[in-house]
Amino acid sequence: MEMERIDALHGLDEQEPLAVGGRRWLAWRRRFGGRRSSADTLVSSERTLISPLMLRRPLVRVLYWGIFSLLLVATLTTLGPLYWMVSGALKSNVEIFQTPPTFWPAHPQWSNYSNAWRILQLPLYLGNSLILAAGAVVLQLLVSATAAYALSKLRLWGKQAIQFAFFATLMVPSVVYLIPQFVNISDLPLIHVSLINTWAGVWLPEAANAFNILVLKSFFDTIPSELIDAARLDGASSWQVFTRIVLPLSRPALAVITIFTVIASWKDFLWPLLVLSNSNLQPLLVALYHESSLNANLPFSYLMAGLVFASIPPIVLFLLFQRQIIRGVNLTGLKG
Repeated sequence: MEMERIDALHGLDEQEPLAVGGRRWLAWRRRFGGRRSSADTLVSSERTLISPLMLRRPLVRVLYWGIFSLLLVATLTTLGPLYWMVSGALKSNVEIFQTPPTFWPAHPQWSNYSNAWRILQLPLYLGNSLILAAGAVVLQLLVSATAAYALSKLRLWGKQAIQFAFFATLMVPSVVYLIPQFVNISDLPLIHVSLINTWAGVWLPEAANAFNILVLKSFFDTIPSELIDAARLDGASSWQVFTRIVLPLSRPALAVITIFTVIASWKDFLWPLLVLSNSNLQPLLVALYHESSLNANLPFSYLMAGLVFASIPPIVLFLLFQRQIIRGVNLTGLKG
């Protein structure tokens, strides 16, 4: 019996592909010692865009380090304004406008942050920004998810034309919509109600976001129709299928849409500036702009400290959920 088992194993080994046999040979060499060859290194290392073997070529090495240098310069250029903002918040008003500028504050003024927090009323404006972001998330998820579900899983007449219209709106710069949107918000058609100086006036124009709808539709398309048909055979309505099957399976896409919406709402400046003239309703960025333009005696370092506070939430949000963002973007890539 033992000899038959050995013969069977030998027979299986002879039928294995050459690649599998090569991997076993390399594993045997790594296990029982011996000098690692270049083949061992190539097999054991992770696959990269440029292999170590290609980097040995002079032209490839020059190209690699050239691209690396360009990326390094681009990174430093991007981080430069951020560093200048953080360091400027620690300088005195005289040192900020000093020529030549100092790389780091000679005497860091840490009290600038606490003074800016109190004088600029940052808790009020941070709360307004959070309310605007939360409302934008709820409204955009509700509208985008239902519209995407209708385009993906329901039988609609003219579905392709509607989807093409959504794509077409992505090609138009958003600044083109400013005047028509402001006219509509000032006097809503049919009901003739003004939404100026209301948070709803900020939320409604962005409720139907074409990008979010198309991203969610592309994700809903990957959900098997057999699963939905089985639920309908069990007596589930379209709304039950949407809330109990489609939405739970779409959590990665919904998470990405949520993060993108929060960041977009947090950094939105022009539209809240036009709609919200009441300072008690303004988000942080708009309030800082008004403080800098109306208060000529405001120290520039306080304004920098306020901008640092405004930059912290989106940076922290991205650092905490960067893996989910990348994974979700890969899962929700737009299809042609």
